[in-house]
Formats: sequence, structure tokens, C-alpha cells
Amino acid sequence: MQEQLFNKLVAIRRQLHQQPELGFTEFKTAALVESHLQELGIPVERVAVTGVVGTLKKGEGPTVMLRADMDALPVLEDTGLPFSSTTDGLMHACGHDLHTTMLIGAACLLKEADFEGTVKFVFQPAEESNQRSPVKGKSGGQLIAESGLLKDAEAAVGMHVHPMIPTGKLAYRNGEALANVGNFSIRITGKGGHPGAMELVVDPILIAGHLITRARNFIADPATTVLAFAHVETLAKPSFNVIPNSILLQGSLRAIQLAVYQQLAAQLQQLTQQLETEFNCQIELDYSAYYPSLLNDAGIQEQIAGVQKKIFGPSNIIESPIHLIGEDFAFYSRMMPAQFYYLGAGPQEGDNFFLHHPQVIFNEDCIQYGSPFLAEAATALLHALCAQA
Repeated sequence: MQEQLFNKLVAIRRQLHQQPELGFTEFKTAALVESHLQELGIPVERVAVTGVVGTLKKGEGPTVMLRADMDALPVLEDTGLPFSSTTDGLMHACGHDLHTTMLIGAACLLKEADFEGTVKFVFQPAEESNQRSPVKGKSGGQLIAESGLLKDAEAAVGMHVHPMIPTGKLAYRNGEALANVGNFSIRITGKGGHPGAMELVVDPILIAGHLITRARNFIADPATTVLAFAHVETLAKPSFNVIPNSILLQGSLRAIQLAVYQQLAAQLQQLTQQLETEFNCQIELDYSAYYPSLLNDAGIQEQIAGVQKKIFGPSNIIESPIHLIGEDFAFYSRMMPAQFYYLGAGPQEGDNFFLHHPQVIFNEDCIQYGSPFLAEAATALLHALCAQA
């Protein structure tokens, strides 16, 4: 990558890092993306509130898509960087500022590249959370996948910066690479009262204890399945001698294989019904989000293997382990053949923190690998698709 373009992209990344925005509120980010694409003469469309899809067409031919996510997290930054977040309590702690920057860089490179076909640049909102979604339970990726704007796309490539992988390396995994994820809420309603009259009480806290311990016994293989309770809340104020009427549990159900996920979801539903009967209470189980497992296509990996070797070197392409992480690139991977990569962004020396940590720092040198990789992957896929036609 030419130094002038790299410096431009670093400036864009730092601007984005200073102005983090939560899912479906990425208005400044979307405007910045639109301005850079329009400078390149790439037409843009708005979708899913703040999503931006740019279309670069050069002659007739197939269509491929490249994707970046734009949203930040409700994290108070503690990196000490001179370009730290200027919005209190919000941070790009997952590297989406880099994803957005590198896709802008890929657009710059592809504008000057020679190819036949169409590249769709998908800048999507709300990968992290669907809380503000215009359609309940749907993330930015799901809304764009269902929008019809990608109906002609025949292949997709995405990537995620990884602070624990050294800069200059690229990781991949074929097949089901990331988990099926469901975020759930469980409301247990009993009958509150005085601890001195327990015969009149249906204790929701006791019932919650039974539910948590029994549900954890469903997990046979912690390496491929998770049932985690992440939040407990009552509507009552803290007290030593008042048992509340209800309690709220929130958590996450995760499994690599869809059949296992479905079995665990059924077991959790059955458990709530058993506890309702056993304790004469009411239990409501509700899922606020579901992401399918991310499916990586071995054919895509094979078609762009040459690009990887050229940019990273053969010894720097590594196979990734399975991660019990949710990622809404999964919705695109269920529409068309796709590959989702981990791009090394670890510091040159010293330890670092993982994603979503307030002190995580990403090496900006990863931009010099990420933008050319996306651009050349797109042209390689278009060439392969043309050859197959």
C-alpha cells in the first residue's frame, strides 16, 4: 500500500475511534463512509437505518460483497491513546473502527483496479447488539441480508481484527467456525414476603438457584457449548428481610452445532416448565436475539489462497480454533458462499487485552494488510466466478 493512502486511512481510523456510536445510531460514521465513497464516485444506498452499501460496477460480470461493521460498545475507554474516545462510556473496543477503515481502503484500491463485475461494499450497523433495531430481535447484518440489496451477490468476504494474533498473520477456519448464539431473559414470578413466614412465600431467588444449577448440568462439552447466566436483577430494593416477588435472569446460550443448540434450548424450556409445577410459580423464557453459526466455505478459501500467500506469506496463514462467539456475518454466510477471517492486529511487543476490554489496543499496521487483502480477494473471486460461468 502506498504511504499516502496508508496515512489517509490511519487518520480516518483515528477519527472513527474518537467518535464511537452504538448500533443503529452510527449516523456520523455512516456520513463519513458515504463521503469517502462518493469522493471515489461509488454510488451508495442507505439501509437498516444507518447501514451504507456502496456499489462499484466495472462492465458485466458476477457480484461479490465485502463487509465491515461500524458499531461501538458501551465501554469506558482506558487505553491512554491520544485519540481516545471523546464520548464518555463508549469505545471501539472490538475494532470496528478498523474494519470500517480497511473497507474504505479496499474501495480506494478497487477503484483503480482492473476487473470485470461488481463489488458491493457493505458497511453495516449493529453487529454487537440489536437493542435499537427497527425490527425486534434483528441485528444490522440480518436486516441487510434480508433487504434484497445483496440478491445478486455470489460470494462474501469479511474479517475481524484479533489483538492476540501478531500483526502480519491471517487466521481462517473452514466449516462451522463460530457459534449459534441466543440471548435469553428468564423472569421468575413467585410470591414475596417476610422471611419469618416462609410458609406464605414462593421464593423466586430459591427457584433461580435451582434453575441455574440444573441448567448448568446440561453442558456436556464446555469446549463447544455454553449456557451462561450473566445478569441477575430484582425489582425490589436490597433488603435483609424482604423476599421479592420476582427475579430476572439474563444470559447466553451458545453451541457450535445447530442440533446441539436446539437440544439445549428445548431442555431449558422444559426445565422452566418443570420448575413452574414444582414451585407453583410463573416462569417466562424469552429470546431477544439469535445468530446462526457462521459457515465458512472451503471453496472461497481455496480461490483466494494465492492472495493470502502474496500479502501475508505462506508461513503466516494459520488455522483458527473454533470460537464460541456470535457474529452476524453468519447471516451472509447462510445466503452465499463466504469466508470470515481473523486479521492479526496484536502489538509488536508486550501483552495485550482481548476484544471488549477497556484497555485493548490494536496495531494500526494491520491496515496495510487488511485493505489490500479485501481488495485482491474480491478481484480473485470475480475472476474465479467468471471462469466458472
